[in-house]
Amino acid sequence: MKPIQLFDPASSTYTYVLFDQATRDALIIDPVDEQIERDLATLREYGLQLVWAVETHAHADHITSAGKLAELAGAKTAAPVGCGIGTAGVQLQHGDILRFGGQTLRALHTPGHTAGSMSFVWQTPEGGHVFTGDTLLINGCGRTDFQSGSAHDLYRSLTEVLFALPDATTVWPGHDYQGRTHSSIGQEKAGNARVAGKTEAEFVAIMDALGLPKPRRIDEAVPANLTSGIRHDADGALLMQPRPAAGVHAGSYAGDVSPQLAWQWVQSGEAVLVDVRTDAEREWVGFVPGAVPAAWKQWPGMALNPQFDDAVRQAAADGQKLVLLCRSGVRSIAAAKRATELGLLAYNILEGFEGDPDAGAQRGHQGGWRHHGLPWRQN
Repeated sequence: MKPIQLFDPASSTYTYVLFDQATRDALIIDPVDEQIERDLATLREYGLQLVWAVETHAHADHITSAGKLAELAGAKTAAPVGCGIGTAGVQLQHGDILRFGGQTLRALHTPGHTAGSMSFVWQTPEGGHVFTGDTLLINGCGRTDFQSGSAHDLYRSLTEVLFALPDATTVWPGHDYQGRTHSSIGQEKAGNARVAGKTEAEFVAIMDALGLPKPRRIDEAVPANLTSGIRHDADGALLMQPRPAAGVHAGSYAGDVSPQLAWQWVQSGEAVLVDVRTDAEREWVGFVPGAVPAAWKQWPGMALNPQFDDAVRQAAADGQKLVLLCRSGVRSIAAAKRATELGLLAYNILEGFEGDPDAGAQRGHQGGWRHHGLPWRQN
C-alpha cells in the first residue's frame, strides 16, 4: 500500500491520503484549503470515509482545510500539542497512535522547523513510510529562522529521531519545489546536502546563512491555522452587509451574511432561515424556532441527505432568498452552493449556530447564533 499523494502548485505542498483497504477508513495529512474540492472528490473516487484530518505543524505558506473537513466529511482533527492549534480535537504527544480501520499512524515529535512539529510513521506489510512535513525534505530540510524554529532542535530531530528509522523507510515530504515525490531514510542519511555527514555546529551555520525571504502568506496563514483553518470576520463595519462569496467559492453562491443580518432579513420576510444541521444536532444542541429543517448530511456516516433538494425548493417556494445555518458556517457553504445550482438565491450564515471552537476546543463562547443572543430553544 502507498499513500495517495496530492499536490498544491501555489504552495508546493504535498497532501497525503492514507486508507485501510478493508474498511475504507481514511486519514488525510496537511490538507490545503484551496484544494478541498479536489480532496473531497478523491475521497468519493476511492470510496473512502475520512476519519482523521492531521497536521504536521501550523503552516506558514498555506491555510489548512482541516476544520472544514471535520464539518463536511465527519472527520476528527488532530495536531501536535506544541503547535498551539487549540481547535484540534486531539492534541498529539510523541508516540501517540491514530487508528483508521486496521491501520495505525504513529506520531514522532520532531521539533526544529517549529517547536511543535511532528512526523508520522505508517507501517504497512510492504514497508514503512514516514510523513515528515517541513522537518525533512528531499535533499533538504525546513527553515528554522521564524515561528519558534531552532536549528539545534532540527539537527537532533533529523539525526536522532528520523535517521533512527530503518533505511528502507520511504520519506514523504511536506513540500518539494523540483517535482520530486519521495525519498528514503537511507538516501537522506547518505546524501542530504544540509545534514548528511555534518556536525551540529556545521548544520547550524548552514541554517543561519540561508537568508530566505519571509513566506508570502505567513501573516494570514499562521493565525488561520491556529484555528484549523476556520476564519470568520462577521463584525465591525461590515456586520450588516452581505458579502460576495470569495476565494475558492467565488461566484458559487450568493454570499455570506452575519447572524444578525440573517435574522433581520428573516424578521422582515426577505428571507427564509434553513437549518442544514443534522436532526441530532437540532434535537440535542438547540434549534431556531421557525427555521426550516433541511439537513445537508445525516448520521450515520454523514451521508448526503437525498431530501435536501426538495426541502430547499419548498422553502423558497414564495421567491424569498434563503439564509443557511449549520454548526460553524462550513456545511452551510456546501449547502448554499447546491441551492444555487438549483436556481435559488442562497446565502451562508457566518459563524453558524455554535461558532468557532475556543482554545479549549469548546464551541458557543466566541461567535455563533446563540452567542449573539438571537432566538433559539432547546428540547
